[in-house]
Amino acid sequence: MAEPTKEELLARIAELEKQTTGRKKGAIEFRVGEKGGVSVYGLGRFPVTLYYEQWVRLLDASNDLRAFLEENKHRLKLKDQ
Repeated sequence: MAEPTKEELLARIAELEKQTTGRKKGAIEFRVGEKGGVSVYGLGRFPVTLYYEQWVRLLDASNDLRAFLEENKHRLKLKDQ
């Protein structure tokens, strides 16, 4: 396979820059990885990746998680602090 020309590389860079400028900073984005996991981008420095069954279990426990967070809010680090 031949190496891409300078023009092809510049066109590819321009295309990638368009894609990145379209995303809002801090926006949450979902992607399916090679191994079938769902990754969530935008929560922190690294993505959070879980498999389907794990996401379903987490979502099913969302009310319990919210209650836990509220009960322990005084012990948690918050951005406001």
